[in-house]
This record gives sequence, C-alpha cells and structure tokens, in this order.
Amino acid sequence: MTVSVHITNLQQLEKVSLRERVSRALRAAIVSGELEPGEVYSAPALGAKFGVSATPVREAMLDLVRENLVTTVPNKGYRITTVGEADLDDITELRMLIEPPLAAKVTAEIPAEDMPKLRDLARAIVDGALAGDLVAYTDADHAFHLQLLAYVGNARVSALIADLRAHTRLYGLSSLDGSELEESAREHDLILDAIEANDPQEVERLMQAHISQTRGRWARPEGS
Repeated sequence: MTVSVHITNLQQLEKVSLRERVSRALRAAIVSGELEPGEVYSAPALGAKFGVSATPVREAMLDLVRENLVTTVPNKGYRITTVGEADLDDITELRMLIEPPLAAKVTAEIPAEDMPKLRDLARAIVDGALAGDLVAYTDADHAFHLQLLAYVGNARVSALIADLRAHTRLYGLSSLDGSELEESAREHDLILDAIEANDPQEVERLMQAHISQTRGRWARPEGS
C-alpha cells in the first residue's frame, strides 16, 4: 500500500512538473512573438511543436487563460491575447492612481527585517534581465510589486493590481534590448533605497516614474 501511494505521488509530481515546463515554454513563445497575438493555435499543433502530447498543453493553457495571456476558442484552440494601446493607457492610469500613493503610505510600516527579502526580490528581477529570461523577469517583477502592496493589508487592492498586471506583464518585452531591461529592473532598488530612508514622497515619485516608463518601454507602437 505504501509503495503504491509513493508511486502515485511521483506520477503526480511528474505530471505537475511537465505542466509547469509546458506553461513556461508557452509563456516564452508568447514573449518572443513566436506565438503571435490574435492568432489561434490548437493544442495538438502546440504539442507537436514542443514535443509533448496535447494533454499537458491543454492543462498548461488553463494557467495561461487565468493569467489573461490566452483565451479559449471553442472547438479550435487558444487565441493569444491582444492588448490595445487604449487598454494599456487605461491600465497604466489605474496603476498610477493606486500603487504610488499606497507605496508611500506604507513606507514607514515596512519592517527593517523585511528589507533583505525585498532586496532578494529586486535582485531576482535584475538577474532575469541580465539572463535575458523574460519570464523570470516578469515573475520576479510581479512578486515585488505585490509584496509591497501586501503591506497595505487590502486584499481587494492586491487582487485588482494583480489582474491589471496580468493583462500587460508580457506585452512588448521582446522589443527591449538588454540595457533597457536592466535599467527598468534596477529601478526597484532605487524604490527600496527610498523606503529604507523613510522618504514616502520619494517612494511615490520613483514609483510613478517607474510605472510611467514601463508603459513607454513595454508598449511601443509597432514600427517605432
């Protein structure tokens, strides 16, 4: 009985691991533009592309649907999400209204003992940029911003920002060169410097600049 349960658990772990690997490969293909916005792709075709069956592709796509990276097209497959310039402007406006003032508000409340953890998150963003790993970069960036919002103690705010970021977190990244990506990554350390200095006005200013510049860097009109 023990052996049977152990084997079953191993099989489940292997299945989860394959799903995660396929999810990561699909995200990378979306970032690179290999999977084009607006196009519909079937699970069997994607499975053949990545050397797996259609089943782990369908399972991985459930994650990507929740992240707003793809939408389901009944009886056909999955359409890569297209985000328009007007949508990006609206999302950026909402983030500017919410994140900078709240980051300033909690500046004095962030415990000094939490700074090493925040520095690690900021370092992970830079590491992703230096490695050219756009998925690692966006995952770490997502974690950093939501961790700051966690100090507000408002779950609805965190959920709203997570949803807004899910619509844009991979948009336009493939157009950035390495130096631009690194520059954006290192802005998080400047925000932490201001937090450590207990300077809420500077935290708000830096967060506003970061979000504004992110809009300009990540979402350039095609041909620019």
